[in-house]
Amino acid sequence: MLKDLFIKKKKYAAVPSEVMKSDLPDGVMTKCPKCKKISITKELQKNLKVCNGCGFHHQMSAFERIESLIDEDTFVEFDKDMISANPLKFPDYIEKLESDRKKTDLNEAIVTGKGTIDGLPVVIAIMDSRFRMGSMGSVVGEKITRAIERATEEFLPFIIFTASGGARMQEGILSLMQMAKTSAALKRHSENGCLIISIMTNPTTGGVSASFASLGDFNFAEPGALIGFAGRRIIEQTIREELPEDFQTAEFLLDHGQLDAVLPRNEMKSKLYTILTLHEGGVLQ
Repeated sequence: MLKDLFIKKKKYAAVPSEVMKSDLPDGVMTKCPKCKKISITKELQKNLKVCNGCGFHHQMSAFERIESLIDEDTFVEFDKDMISANPLKFPDYIEKLESDRKKTDLNEAIVTGKGTIDGLPVVIAIMDSRFRMGSMGSVVGEKITRAIERATEEFLPFIIFTASGGARMQEGILSLMQMAKTSAALKRHSENGCLIISIMTNPTTGGVSASFASLGDFNFAEPGALIGFAGRRIIEQTIREELPEDFQTAEFLLDHGQLDAVLPRNEMKSKLYTILTLHEGGVLQ
């Protein structure tokens, strides 16, 4: 009986972690894949989805990025209802596209449109990796090309945020043709004296990295973004050498002269505004 006096009693009943997890609605908390810190999702969103612990840049949807950059009530979307067909009769392709439409509330892997950044007009294109891993099919290429041509006609700067696994295999050569089509449109835009800004986000790979993503007057990237053409394993097997640990990261590319800067999200809008003010009307001086 005496020894019972010295037994430390718990003030509150223990609640199994499984119960706590089941009581929390999905999406309330977000775990950082890099430092494993758990954050309240709403607080993470207020911080532009950048981890307060390690600075990891979480995935952003196209419209989250538009909200973070484009002035309120100024964005006008282009070609919203354009959707992909199935020219190669690839099995289950249409069903997968429909599934992604329901999941993302987007019709394709890119959103294009016109808006202002601190009052300066721009044409902008933003890829969304939630839709078919941001893969480049014929509609993605067509929407980008139309947006570039609109910017050229209106003498406006063109800004593109890339996030892609590369060309869309379900459309075969038709997807690869978009590399040439978009690059030609950017060439015409440049010859007209207009500004091109490319920002590569995680990941930007394959045919996207080898075409329009790398053709800006300014080529930027977000911290830690994976950028490259072929995958690391394929390259190592081909050259029979082990690659550096940070190979194909934004920081590696910056050190080797393939990027102009690595820009954190909280600096992105101010940096873009500075560049736009240096190029009146989006025209290179």
